[in-house]
Amino acid sequence: MGSVQRAMRLLETVASHPYGAPAKQLARETGLALPTTYHLLRTLVHEGYLHRDKGLFFLGDAAERLARGGAQQKRRSMVADTLAHWRDSIGVPVYYAMYRDGEIEVMCVSASRQAPAVEEWADFRETGHAHAIGQCLLSQLDEEARRDHLARYPVRPITPYTVRDDDALLRRLARTRRMEPTVERQEYAVGTVCAAVPITVGATAATVAISLPAHQADRLLPAARRLQTEIGRHLGSLTLAISI
Repeated sequence: MGSVQRAMRLLETVASHPYGAPAKQLARETGLALPTTYHLLRTLVHEGYLHRDKGLFFLGDAAERLARGGAQQKRRSMVADTLAHWRDSIGVPVYYAMYRDGEIEVMCVSASRQAPAVEEWADFRETGHAHAIGQCLLSQLDEEARRDHLARYPVRPITPYTVRDDDALLRRLARTRRMEPTVERQEYAVGTVCAAVPITVGATAATVAISLPAHQADRLLPAARRLQTEIGRHLGSLTLAISI
């Protein structure tokens, strides 16, 4: 445990010197004996957490990966907290999804006993034509990208209410107004209605969506409008989260 603590102290001290620092300076600043400092520095260099150049020590690739991982974890936690706040304040399950590398990816779902999420009974990636999340993401793509997606995941009936074919879906997507919520009623799951609000940052398509039991369908659009207002207030943090 002592060795780990000393190694962490060294890493923190090296991180405070963006232009590098020699072993003697690091020993002095950490309060470690010089032989101990040399031993730990050699170990950290060997493991990739530090690298040495002209007698100066810098953070290595392994330490940079740890830093990126920590920042990524912090962003995920921030998104989860934000979704949980919206779940409780609006009283609906909330979903965050992105279109990345040609795939629909649900990144985070915030649900509770009082606001249960829709059961993913058919793969969300393969049924983007049938749910609000997928339709909202596809509406943000250009026609070529939409057709590419449908070539890989063609329209197929999921429920009696699902759009019937590729052309019908493409016509619907073309009519979608920019920044308008996408609404889907029992197309993915009978007894469930959904709405998705688009978030576009550069070339990246993302969405935050909600769902409700069909007998509460009158709540859907007011809840989606409220969600859209909340997204506007938190757009900066969500923009950062798109890099998850």
